[in-house]
Amino acid sequence: MTARFILPLIAGSTLLMASQAFGADDTTLERGAYLARAGDCVACHTTEDGKDFAGGLAIESPFGTIYSTNISPDKDHGIGNYTEAEFAAALRDGKRADGANLYPAMPYPSYAKLTDDDVHALYVYFMDGVEPVADSAPETDLSFPFNQRWGITAWNWLFADADTFTPNTSADPLIERGRYLVEGLGHCGSCHTPRGFAEQEKTLDDSDDSYLSGADLNDWWAPSLRGGDGGDGRGVEGWSAHEIAEYLKTGRNAHATVGGEMTSVVAHSTSHLTDTDLTGIALYLKSLSANPAGENATTPDQRRTASEKTAAHLTAAKDLSDGERLYLDNCSACHLNDGKGAERVFPAIDGNSLANADNPTGLIHTILAGATPPATPTIPAQLPMPGFGWRLSDEEVATLATFVRSAWGNDGGAVTAEQVGKVRDTLKPSPLNRAPDANGRLNHDDRDPK
Repeated sequence: MTARFILPLIAGSTLLMASQAFGADDTTLERGAYLARAGDCVACHTTEDGKDFAGGLAIESPFGTIYSTNISPDKDHGIGNYTEAEFAAALRDGKRADGANLYPAMPYPSYAKLTDDDVHALYVYFMDGVEPVADSAPETDLSFPFNQRWGITAWNWLFADADTFTPNTSADPLIERGRYLVEGLGHCGSCHTPRGFAEQEKTLDDSDDSYLSGADLNDWWAPSLRGGDGGDGRGVEGWSAHEIAEYLKTGRNAHATVGGEMTSVVAHSTSHLTDTDLTGIALYLKSLSANPAGENATTPDQRRTASEKTAAHLTAAKDLSDGERLYLDNCSACHLNDGKGAERVFPAIDGNSLANADNPTGLIHTILAGATPPATPTIPAQLPMPGFGWRLSDEEVATLATFVRSAWGNDGGAVTAEQVGKVRDTLKPSPLNRAPDANGRLNHDDRDPK
Protein backbone atom coordinates (compact mmCIF):
# COMPACT_ATOMS: atom_id res chain seq x y z
CA MET A 1 0.00 0.00 0.00
CA THR A 2 1.31 3.44 -0.85
CA ALA A 3 1.11 6.75 0.95
CA ARG A 4 2.86 10.07 1.13
CA PHE A 5 2.82 9.99 4.88
CA ILE A 6 -0.34 8.81 6.54
CA LEU A 7 -2.69 6.39 4.82
CA PRO A 8 -5.55 4.58 6.50
CA LEU A 9 -5.90 0.81 6.11
CA ILE A 10 -8.74 -1.50 6.91
CA ALA A 11 -8.53 -2.88 10.44
CA GLY A 12 -10.27 -2.64 13.79
CA SER A 13 -9.27 -2.58 17.43
CA THR A 14 -10.08 -4.97 20.25
CA LEU A 15 -10.87 -3.63 23.69
CA LEU A 16 -9.81 -6.14 26.30
CA MET A 17 -11.90 -5.07 29.25
CA ALA A 18 -10.77 -8.05 31.28
CA SER A 19 -7.19 -6.82 31.57
CA GLN A 20 -6.79 -4.18 34.25
CA ALA A 21 -3.04 -4.17 34.82
CA PHE A 22 -2.97 -0.43 35.43
CA GLY A 23 -6.12 -0.34 37.50
CA ALA A 24 -7.79 1.75 34.81
CA ASP A 25 -11.52 2.16 35.01
CA ASP A 26 -13.77 1.28 32.11
CA THR A 27 -14.48 4.92 31.38
CA THR A 28 -10.83 5.72 30.73
CA LEU A 29 -10.40 2.63 28.60
CA GLU A 30 -13.46 3.42 26.52
CA ARG A 31 -12.35 7.01 26.12
CA GLY A 32 -8.90 5.91 25.01
CA ALA A 33 -10.41 3.47 22.51
CA TYR A 34 -12.60 6.26 21.13
CA LEU A 35 -9.61 8.59 20.80
CA ALA A 36 -7.65 5.87 19.00
CA ARG A 37 -10.57 5.64 16.58
CA ALA A 38 -10.55 9.40 16.09
CA GLY A 39 -6.81 9.30 15.41
CA ASP A 40 -7.19 6.22 13.19
CA CYS A 41 -4.11 4.76 14.86
CA VAL A 42 -4.77 1.34 13.39
CA ALA A 43 -4.27 2.81 9.91
CA CYS A 44 -0.50 2.71 9.69
CA HIS A 45 0.14 0.08 12.33
CA THR A 46 -1.81 -2.84 10.89
CA THR A 47 -1.25 -4.70 7.65
CA GLU A 48 -4.21 -5.86 5.58
CA ASP A 49 -4.17 -9.38 7.00
CA GLY A 50 -2.23 -8.70 10.18
CA LYS A 51 -3.15 -8.37 13.83
CA ASP A 52 -4.22 -5.00 15.16
CA PHE A 53 -1.34 -2.62 15.93
CA ALA A 54 1.34 -5.24 15.09
CA GLY A 55 2.95 -2.87 12.58
CA GLY A 56 4.68 -3.87 9.37
CA LEU A 57 2.70 -1.72 6.96
CA ALA A 58 4.90 -0.49 4.12
CA ILE A 59 4.42 3.25 3.66
CA GLU A 60 5.87 4.67 0.47
CA SER A 61 7.32 8.11 1.14
CA PRO A 62 9.37 10.38 -1.16
CA PHE A 63 12.45 9.14 0.74
CA GLY A 64 11.81 5.40 0.46
CA THR A 65 9.72 2.72 2.12
CA ILE A 66 9.01 3.19 5.82
CA TYR A 67 7.64 0.27 7.84
CA SER A 68 5.30 1.02 10.70
CA THR A 69 6.22 -0.28 14.13
CA ASN A 70 4.45 -2.65 16.50
CA ILE A 71 2.54 -0.44 18.96
CA SER A 72 0.80 -3.25 20.82
CA PRO A 73 1.77 -3.59 24.51
CA ASP A 74 4.05 -6.55 23.87
CA LYS A 75 7.16 -5.94 25.98
CA ASP A 76 9.63 -7.48 23.53
CA HIS A 77 8.25 -6.42 20.15
CA GLY A 78 5.94 -3.50 20.94
CA ILE A 79 5.68 -0.58 23.36
CA GLY A 80 4.88 -2.56 26.52
CA ASN A 81 7.90 -1.12 28.35
CA TYR A 82 7.11 2.52 27.53
CA THR A 83 6.41 4.79 30.45
CA GLU A 84 3.62 7.31 30.00
CA ALA A 85 6.22 10.06 29.54
CA GLU A 86 7.93 8.05 26.80
CA PHE A 87 4.58 7.33 25.16
CA ALA A 88 3.77 11.05 25.22
CA ALA A 89 7.15 11.90 23.70
CA ALA A 90 6.59 9.45 20.84
CA LEU A 91 3.10 10.76 20.23
CA ARG A 92 3.85 14.48 20.41
CA ASP A 93 7.55 14.83 19.67
CA GLY A 94 8.34 11.86 17.45
CA LYS A 95 10.87 10.43 19.93
CA ARG A 96 11.27 6.72 20.58
CA ALA A 97 11.93 5.43 24.08
CA ASP A 98 15.62 5.04 23.18
CA GLY A 99 15.77 8.70 22.20
CA ALA A 100 15.95 8.15 18.43
CA ASN A 101 13.77 10.19 16.12
CA LEU A 102 10.72 8.69 14.49
CA TYR A 103 10.22 9.43 10.82
CA PRO A 104 7.47 11.97 10.15
CA ALA A 105 5.38 9.21 8.61
CA MET A 106 4.10 9.32 12.17
CA PRO A 107 1.85 12.42 12.34
CA TYR A 108 3.42 13.72 15.54
CA PRO A 109 3.37 17.32 14.22
CA SER A 110 -0.42 17.08 14.51
CA TYR A 111 -0.55 14.88 17.60
CA ALA A 112 1.52 17.50 19.40
CA LYS A 113 -1.75 19.33 19.94
CA LEU A 114 -3.20 16.57 22.14
CA THR A 115 -4.08 17.48 25.70
CA ASP A 116 -2.50 15.72 28.66
CA ASP A 117 -5.81 14.07 29.53
CA ASP A 118 -6.19 12.61 26.04
CA VAL A 119 -2.59 11.38 25.99
CA HIS A 120 -3.23 9.66 29.32
CA ALA A 121 -6.41 7.99 28.08
CA LEU A 122 -4.61 6.77 24.96
CA TYR A 123 -1.75 5.41 27.05
CA VAL A 124 -4.12 3.50 29.30
CA TYR A 125 -5.93 2.09 26.29
CA PHE A 126 -2.80 0.94 24.49
CA MET A 127 -1.30 -0.58 27.63
CA ASP A 128 -4.44 -2.07 29.12
CA GLY A 129 -6.98 -2.38 26.31
CA VAL A 130 -5.01 -3.71 23.35
CA GLU A 131 -3.92 -7.32 22.90
CA PRO A 132 -0.13 -7.77 22.89
CA VAL A 133 1.25 -9.11 19.61
CA ALA A 134 4.60 -10.89 19.72
CA ASP A 135 5.56 -10.08 16.13
CA SER A 136 8.50 -8.04 14.94
CA ALA A 137 7.81 -5.49 12.23
CA PRO A 138 10.35 -5.15 9.40
CA GLU A 139 13.09 -2.62 10.01
CA THR A 140 13.01 0.59 8.00
CA ASP A 141 16.20 0.84 5.95
CA LEU A 142 16.31 4.04 3.92
CA SER A 143 19.23 5.02 1.73
CA PHE A 144 21.75 7.67 2.77
CA PRO A 145 21.23 10.39 3.94
CA PHE A 146 17.64 9.60 4.91
CA ASN A 147 18.76 6.73 7.13
CA GLN A 148 20.42 9.25 9.43
CA ARG A 149 17.66 9.78 11.97
CA TRP A 150 19.59 12.51 13.75
CA GLY A 151 18.93 14.73 10.74
CA ILE A 152 15.23 14.71 11.58
CA THR A 153 16.06 16.91 14.57
CA ALA A 154 16.58 19.86 12.21
CA TRP A 155 13.36 19.00 10.34
CA ASN A 156 11.48 18.97 13.63
CA TRP A 157 12.98 22.30 14.66
CA LEU A 158 11.90 23.87 11.36
CA PHE A 159 8.50 22.30 10.81
CA ALA A 160 7.14 20.47 13.88
CA ASP A 161 6.49 23.37 16.18
CA ALA A 162 2.86 22.89 17.18
CA ASP A 163 1.85 23.58 20.77
CA THR A 164 -0.75 21.80 22.88
CA PHE A 165 -4.19 22.84 21.71
CA THR A 166 -5.66 25.84 23.48
CA PRO A 167 -9.32 26.54 22.69
CA ASN A 168 -10.46 30.02 21.82
CA THR A 169 -12.76 30.83 24.73
CA SER A 170 -14.62 33.46 22.71
CA ALA A 171 -15.51 30.98 19.94
CA ASP A 172 -18.33 28.44 19.74
CA PRO A 173 -17.22 25.49 21.91
CA LEU A 174 -18.55 23.01 19.35
CA ILE A 175 -16.49 24.59 16.57
CA GLU A 176 -13.43 24.54 18.84
CA ARG A 177 -14.00 20.85 19.50
CA GLY A 178 -14.06 20.34 15.74
CA ARG A 179 -10.87 22.35 15.33
CA TYR A 180 -9.15 20.21 17.96
CA LEU A 181 -10.13 17.00 16.19
CA VAL A 182 -9.21 18.25 12.71
CA GLU A 183 -5.87 19.81 13.64
CA GLY A 184 -4.91 17.17 16.19
CA LEU A 185 -6.09 13.58 16.32
CA GLY A 186 -7.71 13.64 12.89
CA HIS A 187 -4.44 14.94 11.35
CA CYS A 188 -6.52 15.97 8.32
CA GLY A 189 -3.76 18.26 7.11
CA SER A 190 -1.52 15.26 6.46
CA CYS A 191 -3.41 14.59 3.25
CA HIS A 192 -5.35 17.77 2.51
CA THR A 193 -2.70 20.47 3.08
CA PRO A 194 -0.07 21.08 0.36
CA ARG A 195 3.53 20.29 1.25
CA GLY A 196 6.70 22.28 0.92
CA PHE A 197 10.20 21.57 -0.37
CA ALA A 198 11.05 19.24 2.54
CA GLU A 199 7.70 17.41 2.33
CA GLN A 200 6.47 19.31 5.36
CA GLU A 201 2.87 20.45 5.63
CA LYS A 202 2.97 24.12 4.70
CA THR A 203 0.98 24.93 7.81
CA LEU A 204 -0.35 22.91 10.73
CA ASP A 205 -3.35 25.09 11.51
CA ASP A 206 -5.75 27.63 10.05
CA SER A 207 -3.42 30.57 10.63
CA ASP A 208 -2.59 30.25 6.92
CA ASP A 209 -5.08 29.95 4.05
CA SER A 210 -3.16 27.01 2.59
CA TYR A 211 -4.39 24.85 5.44
CA LEU A 212 -6.66 22.07 4.09
CA SER A 213 -6.68 23.77 0.68
CA GLY A 214 -6.15 20.48 -1.17
CA ALA A 215 -3.06 18.47 -2.06
CA ASP A 216 -1.76 15.85 -4.44
CA LEU A 217 -1.29 12.62 -2.51
CA ASN A 218 0.57 9.91 -4.41
CA ASP A 219 -1.03 11.24 -7.59
CA TRP A 220 -4.51 11.21 -6.05
CA TRP A 221 -6.12 14.57 -5.41
CA ALA A 222 -7.11 15.12 -1.78
CA PRO A 223 -9.64 17.94 -2.23
CA SER A 224 -9.96 21.17 -0.33
CA LEU A 225 -11.79 20.90 2.98
CA ARG A 226 -12.25 24.65 3.31
CA GLY A 227 -16.02 25.00 3.37
CA GLY A 228 -16.67 28.73 3.17
CA ASP A 229 -18.61 30.21 0.27
CA GLY A 230 -17.54 32.41 -2.61
CA GLY A 231 -14.42 30.59 -3.76
CA ASP A 232 -13.66 28.24 -6.62
CA GLY A 233 -16.75 26.10 -6.05
CA ARG A 234 -14.73 22.92 -5.56
CA GLY A 235 -14.14 20.59 -2.64
CA VAL A 236 -16.74 20.82 0.13
CA GLU A 237 -17.46 24.49 -0.49
CA GLY A 238 -21.02 23.86 -1.67
CA TRP A 239 -21.85 21.38 1.08
CA SER A 240 -23.83 22.22 4.19
CA ALA A 241 -22.48 21.32 7.63
CA HIS A 242 -25.08 18.55 7.81
CA GLU A 243 -23.88 17.13 4.47
CA ILE A 244 -20.24 17.16 5.60
CA ALA A 245 -21.16 15.32 8.80
CA GLU A 246 -23.28 12.85 6.83
CA TYR A 247 -20.38 12.12 4.48
CA LEU A 248 -18.02 11.44 7.38
CA LYS A 249 -20.58 9.22 9.09
CA THR A 250 -21.80 7.20 6.12
CA GLY A 251 -19.36 7.80 3.27
CA ARG A 252 -22.15 9.29 1.19
CA ASN A 253 -24.25 12.40 0.79
CA ALA A 254 -26.17 14.20 -1.93
CA HIS A 255 -22.93 15.33 -3.59
CA ALA A 256 -20.47 12.46 -3.40
CA THR A 257 -19.59 8.91 -2.43
CA VAL A 258 -16.26 8.33 -0.75
CA GLY A 259 -13.43 6.77 -2.76
CA GLY A 260 -9.71 6.20 -2.64
CA GLU A 261 -7.85 6.29 0.68
CA MET A 262 -10.68 8.20 2.34
CA THR A 263 -12.77 5.03 2.14
CA SER A 264 -10.96 3.40 5.04
CA VAL A 265 -10.88 6.65 7.02
CA VAL A 266 -14.67 6.67 6.96
CA ALA A 267 -14.96 2.92 7.54
CA HIS A 268 -12.66 2.69 10.55
CA SER A 269 -12.54 6.17 12.03
CA THR A 270 -15.07 8.90 11.29
CA SER A 271 -18.10 6.59 10.98
CA HIS A 272 -17.57 5.66 14.64
CA LEU A 273 -17.45 9.22 15.99
CA THR A 274 -20.36 10.73 17.85
CA ASP A 275 -22.82 12.94 16.01
CA THR A 276 -21.70 15.83 18.22
CA ASP A 277 -18.05 15.46 17.22
CA LEU A 278 -18.96 15.08 13.54
CA THR A 279 -21.07 18.23 13.74
CA GLY A 280 -18.20 20.07 15.38
CA ILE A 281 -15.83 18.98 12.61
CA ALA A 282 -18.32 20.04 9.95
CA LEU A 283 -18.96 23.44 11.52
CA TYR A 284 -15.24 24.06 11.82
CA LEU A 285 -14.63 23.23 8.16
CA LYS A 286 -17.49 25.53 7.17
CA SER A 287 -15.85 28.33 9.16
CA LEU A 288 -12.74 28.26 6.95
CA SER A 289 -12.70 30.68 4.04
CA ALA A 290 -12.94 28.97 0.66
CA ASN A 291 -10.06 28.73 -1.79
CA PRO A 292 -10.12 31.83 -3.98
CA ALA A 293 -11.24 31.32 -7.55
CA GLY A 294 -8.55 31.71 -10.20
CA GLU A 295 -8.65 34.45 -12.82
CA ASN A 296 -9.82 32.05 -15.54
CA ALA A 297 -12.19 30.02 -13.35
CA THR A 298 -15.65 29.44 -14.77
CA THR A 299 -18.54 31.04 -12.97
CA PRO A 300 -21.46 29.05 -11.52
CA ASP A 301 -23.67 30.33 -14.35
CA GLN A 302 -21.17 29.20 -16.97
CA ARG A 303 -20.92 25.76 -15.37
CA ARG A 304 -24.70 25.48 -15.23
CA THR A 305 -25.06 26.37 -18.92
CA ALA A 306 -22.36 23.87 -19.88
CA SER A 307 -24.03 21.15 -17.80
CA GLU A 308 -27.38 21.67 -19.49
CA LYS A 309 -25.74 21.60 -22.93
CA THR A 310 -23.93 18.32 -22.27
CA ALA A 311 -27.03 16.65 -20.83
CA ALA A 312 -29.14 17.70 -23.83
CA HIS A 313 -26.56 16.45 -26.32
CA LEU A 314 -26.20 13.08 -24.62
CA THR A 315 -29.97 12.69 -24.44
CA ALA A 316 -30.37 13.47 -28.16
CA ALA A 317 -27.61 10.90 -28.88
CA LYS A 318 -26.81 12.36 -32.31
CA ASP A 319 -23.38 13.17 -33.80
CA LEU A 320 -21.66 11.71 -30.75
CA SER A 321 -17.94 11.97 -30.21
CA ASP A 322 -16.00 8.86 -29.19
CA GLY A 323 -15.91 10.10 -25.60
CA GLU A 324 -19.66 10.69 -25.53
CA ARG A 325 -20.32 7.24 -26.99
CA LEU A 326 -18.07 5.59 -24.41
CA TYR A 327 -19.85 7.45 -21.63
CA LEU A 328 -23.29 6.41 -22.81
CA ASP A 329 -22.17 2.79 -23.22
CA ASN A 330 -20.39 2.46 -19.89
CA CYS A 331 -21.36 5.17 -17.43
CA SER A 332 -24.72 6.83 -18.07
CA ALA A 333 -26.85 4.05 -16.60
CA CYS A 334 -25.61 5.00 -13.12
CA HIS A 335 -24.31 8.55 -13.46
CA LEU A 336 -27.08 9.63 -15.88
CA ASN A 337 -26.90 11.97 -18.85
CA ASP A 338 -26.83 15.02 -16.62
CA GLY A 339 -23.82 13.68 -14.67
CA LYS A 340 -25.70 14.07 -11.40
CA GLY A 341 -25.86 10.38 -10.50
CA ALA A 342 -28.21 9.27 -7.74
CA GLU A 343 -28.00 10.82 -4.29
CA ARG A 344 -26.21 8.61 -1.74
CA VAL A 345 -25.90 5.82 -4.31
CA PHE A 346 -24.04 6.87 -7.47
CA PRO A 347 -21.86 9.96 -7.06
CA ALA A 348 -22.21 12.99 -9.28
CA ILE A 349 -19.38 13.50 -11.75
CA ASP A 350 -20.54 16.95 -12.79
CA GLY A 351 -18.36 19.08 -10.51
CA ASN A 352 -16.63 16.05 -9.01
CA SER A 353 -13.30 17.04 -7.44
CA LEU A 354 -11.54 13.90 -8.71
CA ALA A 355 -12.71 14.59 -12.26
CA ASN A 356 -11.50 18.19 -12.07
CA ALA A 357 -8.15 17.54 -10.40
CA ASP A 358 -5.03 18.72 -12.21
CA ASN A 359 -3.67 15.17 -11.92
CA PRO A 360 -6.07 12.65 -13.53
CA THR A 361 -4.58 9.57 -11.85
CA GLY A 362 -7.40 9.11 -9.35
CA LEU A 363 -10.06 9.25 -12.05
CA ILE A 364 -8.11 6.86 -14.27
CA HIS A 365 -7.67 4.42 -11.38
CA THR A 366 -11.39 4.51 -10.63
CA ILE A 367 -12.34 3.83 -14.26
CA LEU A 368 -9.88 0.94 -14.51
CA ALA A 369 -10.35 -0.73 -11.12
CA GLY A 370 -13.72 0.53 -9.91
CA ALA A 371 -14.52 1.58 -6.35
CA THR A 372 -16.43 0.23 -3.36
CA PRO A 373 -17.93 2.49 -0.69
CA PRO A 374 -17.33 1.47 2.92
CA ALA A 375 -19.76 -0.49 5.04
CA THR A 376 -20.53 1.76 7.99
CA PRO A 377 -22.64 1.23 11.12
CA THR A 378 -25.28 3.55 9.66
CA ILE A 379 -25.24 2.19 6.10
CA PRO A 380 -23.78 -1.33 6.06
CA ALA A 381 -24.82 -2.03 2.47
CA GLN A 382 -22.19 -1.63 -0.25
CA LEU A 383 -22.92 -0.96 -3.91
CA PRO A 384 -19.60 -1.14 -5.76
CA MET A 385 -18.72 0.48 -9.04
CA PRO A 386 -17.20 -2.13 -11.37
CA GLY A 387 -13.85 -1.56 -13.03
CA PHE A 388 -13.67 -1.26 -16.80
CA GLY A 389 -10.02 -2.12 -17.28
CA TRP A 390 -10.95 -5.51 -18.69
CA ARG A 391 -13.05 -4.11 -21.52
CA LEU A 392 -11.53 -0.73 -22.38
CA SER A 393 -8.13 -0.17 -23.95
CA ASP A 394 -5.77 2.52 -22.71
CA GLU A 395 -6.82 4.74 -25.59
CA GLU A 396 -10.52 4.26 -24.81
CA VAL A 397 -10.04 5.00 -21.11
CA ALA A 398 -8.11 8.13 -22.04
CA THR A 399 -10.88 9.23 -24.41
CA LEU A 400 -13.57 8.55 -21.81
CA ALA A 401 -11.65 10.31 -19.02
CA THR A 402 -11.00 13.32 -21.26
CA PHE A 403 -14.72 13.59 -21.96
CA VAL A 404 -15.64 13.31 -18.28
CA ARG A 405 -13.09 15.99 -17.37
CA SER A 406 -14.43 18.45 -19.95
CA ALA A 407 -18.19 17.73 -20.04
CA TRP A 408 -20.98 19.42 -18.07
CA GLY A 409 -19.32 22.08 -15.91
CA ASN A 410 -16.01 20.29 -15.53
CA ASP A 411 -12.76 21.92 -16.59
CA GLY A 412 -10.06 19.25 -16.20
CA GLY A 413 -7.45 18.69 -18.87
CA ALA A 414 -7.06 15.97 -21.49
CA VAL A 415 -5.84 12.48 -20.59
CA THR A 416 -3.40 10.43 -22.69
CA ALA A 417 -3.20 6.69 -23.27
CA GLU A 418 0.32 6.80 -21.84
CA GLN A 419 -1.05 8.13 -18.53
CA VAL A 420 -3.63 5.34 -18.47
CA GLY A 421 -0.97 2.72 -19.16
CA LYS A 422 1.14 3.91 -16.23
CA VAL A 423 -1.83 3.64 -13.87
CA ARG A 424 -2.77 0.22 -15.22
CA ASP A 425 0.76 -1.00 -14.50
CA THR A 426 0.33 -0.11 -10.81
CA LEU A 427 -2.78 -2.27 -10.35
CA LYS A 428 -2.57 -5.72 -8.82
CA PRO A 429 -2.18 -8.38 -11.52
CA SER A 430 -5.62 -9.64 -12.48
CA PRO A 431 -7.41 -10.66 -15.66
CA LEU A 432 -9.88 -7.86 -14.92
CA ASN A 433 -7.10 -5.28 -15.16
CA ARG A 434 -5.76 -6.32 -18.55
CA ALA A 435 -6.81 -4.38 -21.60
CA PRO A 436 -8.42 -5.96 -24.67
CA ASP A 437 -6.21 -6.33 -27.73
CA ALA A 438 -6.35 -4.16 -30.86
CA ASN A 439 -9.30 -6.20 -32.15
CA GLY A 440 -11.28 -5.69 -28.97
CA ARG A 441 -10.63 -9.30 -27.93
CA LEU A 442 -9.96 -10.07 -24.27
CA ASN A 443 -6.33 -11.09 -24.19
CA HIS A 444 -6.58 -13.19 -21.04
CA ASP A 445 -4.60 -16.40 -21.22
CA ASP A 446 -6.51 -17.99 -18.36
CA ARG A 447 -9.83 -17.27 -20.09
CA ASP A 448 -8.91 -18.32 -23.60
CA PRO A 449 -6.14 -20.95 -23.63
CA LYS A 450 -6.23 -21.03 -27.43
